Amino acid sequence: MLSRVASFSDRTRLSPSTAILIDSTRRYLAAPTTPNMSFFEDIVAPDGSYKYFVNGEWKVSTSGKTVDILNPAKANAPAYKVQACTQAEADEMFAVATAAQKSWAKTPLWKRAELLHKAADLLAANKEPIVKALVAEVAKPQKDAATEVVRSADLIHYCAEEGIRILNEGKFITSDSFPGTDRNKLCLASKIPLGVVLAIPPFNYPVNLAVSKLAPALIAGNTVVMKPPTQGCVSGLHMAQAFHAAGFPAGVVNVISGKGSEIGDYLVQHKAVKCISFTGGDTGLSVSKKAGMIPLQMELGGKDACVVCADADLKLVAANIMKGGFSYSGQRCTAIKVVLALESVADALVDLVRPKVDALKVGQPEDNADITAVVSKSSADFIEGLVADAKAKGATLYQEFKREDNLIWPVLIDNVTTDMRIAWEEPFGPVVPIIRVKSEEEAIAICNQSKYGLQGCVFTQDVNRAMMLSDALETGTVQINSAPARGPDHFPFQGIKDSGIGSQGITNSINIMCKTKTTVLNLPQPSYTMG
Repeated sequence: MLSRVASFSDRTRLSPSTAILIDSTRRYLAAPTTPNMSFFEDIVAPDGSYKYFVNGEWKVSTSGKTVDILNPAKANAPAYKVQACTQAEADEMFAVATAAQKSWAKTPLWKRAELLHKAADLLAANKEPIVKALVAEVAKPQKDAATEVVRSADLIHYCAEEGIRILNEGKFITSDSFPGTDRNKLCLASKIPLGVVLAIPPFNYPVNLAVSKLAPALIAGNTVVMKPPTQGCVSGLHMAQAFHAAGFPAGVVNVISGKGSEIGDYLVQHKAVKCISFTGGDTGLSVSKKAGMIPLQMELGGKDACVVCADADLKLVAANIMKGGFSYSGQRCTAIKVVLALESVADALVDLVRPKVDALKVGQPEDNADITAVVSKSSADFIEGLVADAKAKGATLYQEFKREDNLIWPVLIDNVTTDMRIAWEEPFGPVVPIIRVKSEEEAIAICNQSKYGLQGCVFTQDVNRAMMLSDALETGTVQINSAPARGPDHFPFQGIKDSGIGSQGITNSINIMCKTKTTVLNLPQPSYTMG
């Protein structure tokens, strides 16, 4: 621990990295250690429903209607109610966001960063109610829910600091580098905000994947309208309160609630939207077609393959199949969704994985069970259909398929063939199929036939083979000797094909939420610096 916290005058004599470390320590020491139980009282209406947030105020919708948020782990019993906002309320939100953006863009960069740091501190200090909401809304195990909130605060802190590094620099370009021109034009290029960013996070990480959109947009000088997922909405509303309490000006951060099927198209096609950052499923394909000529940052899921070579460390593979395939009941875009194992090692691999699957604890998220309920009945129905199709076509189920409401017991499915739906479709559940292949070339061919291209992983002890297979895989990221993962959050994260458009990760997100503006100074005659 640092013996003291540097003053501003001290910091001016320190290296940037040391100053950042001291700033982080100062914030940590200053952060409250116990939650303020009244911190979230403003977001709840008298009838117990959750309000929406616009222009610095928590409001009840004029529609008089609410949307039920169900508890997936409690037989889909209603857990919360949120406002069913109208298109007129969306218009108001975009109007205030547009007006607020003009003054927010003039806010000094250090001040934007300061507010983000404060929001992160408040988020971490008041995490318990958010954890409770994540458990109830999306059946996330309690320990994982707490990790998500802390990770989100860390992301915001990092984004504030990265934004200062990226956005305080521009480019100075001279004309004489281009053939046939003299040095009579001096170009100053800088990054400027886009305007209003529409942020649409998914149910599985409704806090972390919300702040991964909000923080880059805000540090870059944009304002935000966020539409949380229906399941996960209450968690997102709690998160927004941290930004409000941090002191962001009215209209800079806004959150609209309601069913995507009712207001979703209206939001994505609104003329005030200058950028859309979306994480979700195939709905994103429709969003991209309707959005118009604006920057898009889209992550739409994947069929992440695990290629197991003949020389792989099978104990390592087995551990990563468990982590990558079954954590959060497989409801992750970067979950291992198909294993392509060389025939020579497939039996040995199954012998290692099968007992681990049998040992998984199935139960309630409050008890930190390994496998909890999937998010909805329709999702559970879809998963059951994939397993039934595979079984009917001759696949081997090492565990009996068992289901109670949304809770599906984990299943390892062997001898999967390419005529089965589960070979190609994304289950988003606790089922992992194994396809046995004769060669690495066959494995790559199957991977690349997929319409998705988010991530993949390769297990081998030969670095040359690893690089060759990585180059051959048509995915945005290839992990070597580890399961697919989004993160650390400053790493580039992107998909190709139907897995998305644009790249995420803190640095890439800041850049995609800016545009370049140039000012060209035309000199009356060429001018050269003589040195």
